[in-house]
Amino acid sequence: MFTPHTETEKKEMLNAIGVQKLADLFQDVPAKYRFPHLNLPDPLTEMEVAAEVGHFASANESTRDLVSFLGAGAYHHYIPAAVDSLLRRGEFFTAYTPYQPEISQGTLQAIFEYQSLIAALTGMDVSNASHYDGATAAAEAVIMAYHNFRGKRPRMVLSPSLNPQYRATLRTYTQGYNLDLVGDGKDADLFAGPDGLISLIDNNTALVMVQYPDFFGRVYDYTQLAKKAHEMGALVCVAINPTALGLFKSPGEMGADIVIGEGQPLGIPLSFGGPYLGIFAVRKEFARKISGRLVGESVDSRGNRAFVLTLTAREQHIRREKASSNICSNQGLMALASTIYMSLLGKQGFRQMAELCYHKAHYAAEKLAAIPGYSLCFNSIYFHEFVVCCPKPVAEINEHLLEHGIIGGFDLSEEYPSLPNHMLLAVTEMNSREEIDLLCEVLAEVSHE
Repeated sequence: MFTPHTETEKKEMLNAIGVQKLADLFQDVPAKYRFPHLNLPDPLTEMEVAAEVGHFASANESTRDLVSFLGAGAYHHYIPAAVDSLLRRGEFFTAYTPYQPEISQGTLQAIFEYQSLIAALTGMDVSNASHYDGATAAAEAVIMAYHNFRGKRPRMVLSPSLNPQYRATLRTYTQGYNLDLVGDGKDADLFAGPDGLISLIDNNTALVMVQYPDFFGRVYDYTQLAKKAHEMGALVCVAINPTALGLFKSPGEMGADIVIGEGQPLGIPLSFGGPYLGIFAVRKEFARKISGRLVGESVDSRGNRAFVLTLTAREQHIRREKASSNICSNQGLMALASTIYMSLLGKQGFRQMAELCYHKAHYAAEKLAAIPGYSLCFNSIYFHEFVVCCPKPVAEINEHLLEHGIIGGFDLSEEYPSLPNHMLLAVTEMNSREEIDLLCEVLAEVSHE
């Protein structure tokens, strides 16, 4: 055991506690469990540990080493150097959730700016800051809808083209709620689009949740679905890829009540899976039911602009068992990263980045569809992800791609057994024409093997 204290300090602390030696602190633990022999290697110096850890890390390959066409919820985008530079300032990097807003004005302002940008991007009135990731945001949307109807509407209609991780996470979160989760069963029609969900909405439905673009990259206008859901008294939640909103109609314009999503594309690196950012925005009438932090703008006693944590009466640290959620912390650092990113790009820059993703993806899709044995599986409008029907199992194709330094697309058969040999490919502004051409060349090789 390592402790940073001197022998004198240890004696002073033990005397204050009233015991003679350190071992006395563990006397209530059965003797055979107190100090077991651990089969540990010999100790190493700091220099040796750094070398060994570096050796382990070198086994990992990332988008810095390989060309990536993998998306499925996390995307490789360019992040301006200023994002990381500002993010690592001590006052941001070490800050935690601001329980004392009067001494956290800088953090509160950053959160307020984040909320304002997300509200503008999604077309909603209020945004929190924030949830852990897109999947937990989806779960919180279901819980919020459940409480909005006081548990009297147990049905939640889930699109089968909603991210499988979102659907799995919300099922974990809502165990014990006795919800009727429908729409994404094994027999669901993956080609039906939003019209296939309308017949599932009834007077017991609290929420209809869809994705935009959906997990297969398809872009649908959910205006009519939202209208039908509202006619039945249900709420509508749209899970977004925020990058797509630089180019397409916002969920707010379609009539969404809740917008959730993964904020990783907004200036947050892939980082082998996290930490990420859960976007959560709602219409104004649901501001008192949204979970997570809300920051408002006010005026202090001197008439200066000030920021406050607002509507905190809905939080669990005050309302306890009456709160709609147990969320009390937020991904403040990740929210700040996305705020800096969106501020640096601006409205025009954000649209330009989205257009690059769109045009490069369509260039790739056209080239791939011309290769014998490959075809586009869906005829719908798509943004920067699309599904390719392949001549061989995707796992085999991805192994071949990896040999050429390419991370292939997502094997949809892993989550959708009814879609064998279907590959979900993602193209962003980071993929050059040369990289796309290389992908097509290697895939052509596979089809001739």
